[in-house]
Amino acid sequence: MKAHLLLASATFLTVSCATTPKEVSKVNLSPLYQPTWSTPYGAPPFDDIDDKEYRGAFDQGMQRHIEEIEAIATSTEPATFANTIEAMERTGELLSRVGSVFFNLAGTDSNEARQSIRSDYAPKLSQHRDRINLNDELWRRVKAVKESDAAKSLEPDQQKLLTEYYKGFIRAGANLSPDKKKRLTEINAKLATNFAQFGDNIRKENERYVLFVDKKEDLSGLPETVVSAAAATAKRKGQDGKWAFTLVRSSITPFLQYADNRGLRKQIYEAYTTRGQKNDDLDTQKIILETIKLRAERAELLGFKSHAHYNVDKNVAKTPEAVLKLLGQLWDGAVSIAKTEREALNEMLQSELGNSKTLKPWDWWYYAEKVRKAKFDLSEDELKPYFQVDAVREGAFSVASKLFGIRFEEVTEKVPKYHEEVKAFDVKNADGSHVGLLYVDYHPRDGKRGGAWMNAFREQNSLDSEVRPIIVNVGNFPAPSDDKPALLGWDEVNTLFHEFGHALHGLLSQVRYERLAGTNVKWDYVEFPSQLLENWAAEPAVIKEYARHYETNTPISDELIEKIEKASKFNQGFKMTELVGAALLDFHWHQLSVEEANQISDVTAFEKAAVEKIGFIDEIAPRYHSTYFQHIFSGDSYSAGYYVYLWAQVLEADAYRAFEDSGNIFHPDLAKKLRKFVFSAGGSDDEMKLYESFRGQPVSPLPLLEKIGLGTKK
Repeated sequence: MKAHLLLASATFLTVSCATTPKEVSKVNLSPLYQPTWSTPYGAPPFDDIDDKEYRGAFDQGMQRHIEEIEAIATSTEPATFANTIEAMERTGELLSRVGSVFFNLAGTDSNEARQSIRSDYAPKLSQHRDRINLNDELWRRVKAVKESDAAKSLEPDQQKLLTEYYKGFIRAGANLSPDKKKRLTEINAKLATNFAQFGDNIRKENERYVLFVDKKEDLSGLPETVVSAAAATAKRKGQDGKWAFTLVRSSITPFLQYADNRGLRKQIYEAYTTRGQKNDDLDTQKIILETIKLRAERAELLGFKSHAHYNVDKNVAKTPEAVLKLLGQLWDGAVSIAKTEREALNEMLQSELGNSKTLKPWDWWYYAEKVRKAKFDLSEDELKPYFQVDAVREGAFSVASKLFGIRFEEVTEKVPKYHEEVKAFDVKNADGSHVGLLYVDYHPRDGKRGGAWMNAFREQNSLDSEVRPIIVNVGNFPAPSDDKPALLGWDEVNTLFHEFGHALHGLLSQVRYERLAGTNVKWDYVEFPSQLLENWAAEPAVIKEYARHYETNTPISDELIEKIEKASKFNQGFKMTELVGAALLDFHWHQLSVEEANQISDVTAFEKAAVEKIGFIDEIAPRYHSTYFQHIFSGDSYSAGYYVYLWAQVLEADAYRAFEDSGNIFHPDLAKKLRKFVFSAGGSDDEMKLYESFRGQPVSPLPLLEKIGLGTKK
């Protein structure tokens, strides 16, 4: 089913086509209706698509999809893998094409028209998915294929595809009674609306808040690169001569790291951490309470104890208990290290401000930077001039070339782009054959949501012919200013490599079925390839390739590289406490039964109680407070699933250990197996079976514990 990704977090009672025959005739001239585009690489012709065309195209896409599904469901032929499962894979072409363009642009280049369409069509698309998943005739055919003798002789990827469809129907409610199905569709439609509203509220609040600084003395402590970027931001916002700081990470983090003005640090920190809880038009608390109750009710309808049990059941971990065991192993050690870090930071604060002062949450980044400077003679300001964004990107490209024999050629003309800041690259194998098209979109702007991510305008498959992917990497890295290029901090370097790892997972996909292509794997496996790639970013030989001073072109010194390595475990207690704590907060929300969820009336009170029970120290909060925790409240995938970053860290640390033990971080045999069984295999077989085919042994948690300082390397 081509539309499976578009509909993955959505749900169909009935959807009537709102487009009249006359309107259809007119709108069919839109490129959205063309099965292929005559553009280079078949890229979406962005400039030729009018926002007004999306509504009609969505309506027609859903209508066609239902007609295709009905033809399969009502067939009088005995159900087979070919005429049922593979047939479903071929459905939904138009809907998938429209959705892939629209939802990518809604995240990267939104406007009022796109916001309205997204809000209006979230419940409709949710209902559309339910109309398919709750089709009794279709379910009978899928079940017949699964239970047939012929199913036993299917090839591994066919077995996996059949299992995915079969389990997907069950999890979507195919076995429910009619009245429960009706209630399920109502729940799913409302959740889809909530997800869209939550994301829009946070994006709007991010755009609404700006800290304008008009006194130069209030910039004390800030590096020249940060000041220059803030001046450029203010100029773009019509306040030339001032300095502007926003709530995107590339702006707020350096402010918290360097600004001597403690009052302003507190102001911007509180603006960031109180998003969604101001009891105004952008408040998210009512959305959260309704979402939690609906998720608990849905889980109960489907036979699960809680939403956590429902969502983890489809992952590698299988049970909340398995997840909580891992989180528990990490939590105590992380907090212990964080307390030691707190002592050092508090000691420095009191040496500057007096013994009557104590460390506050908005002080942590600032004094951590000071302690790092004192302990390792290393500061972010010293590193940033070496990490120009284009050079770091080329460093990531070089790693991929050495591992997988691919190369990246920038396409500067003719290829359509949705924004002038976007760059496009033709990705090729060593023999010159086309791998895919990669877009990169790295800088913040109005209309783009915060964070960094990978997505696909087109996914790879070879069911009927070879279809190569079109992938996009999106970031919110500091933008260039009038006198300086875009420079990255060390965390941002890792983020770029991380998202590029996701991109490679999509680009190198070589599977038959789109539903199993690229990143379409179990959710606690999807972060494994991306986090694995971060390891190469810190390798001295790799750093020397991409880290050159933007003014002098001088390569980074061995001394600085050594300092980076020595400081690699610095502040790990803080980072791990933030991350594990957020995963535990996620579980506190999603392990609630229906009765427990219905008793909650105050989001902040619930979170406060959860934070106390988890055992946070006062100076560290979860990475995301509930009211802006988009991972878990603007969609279903990461709900009761924020832990996946930690689960995947176990895999990536163990996988990279194989390269370390080989004595060659680009070991050709290991790299060949990594491409075959991880980056190219997608979800074409059981994920842990694929992992062990690469690794040659089961995964071990020891390399991760050693890596973050909670164990000793043997």
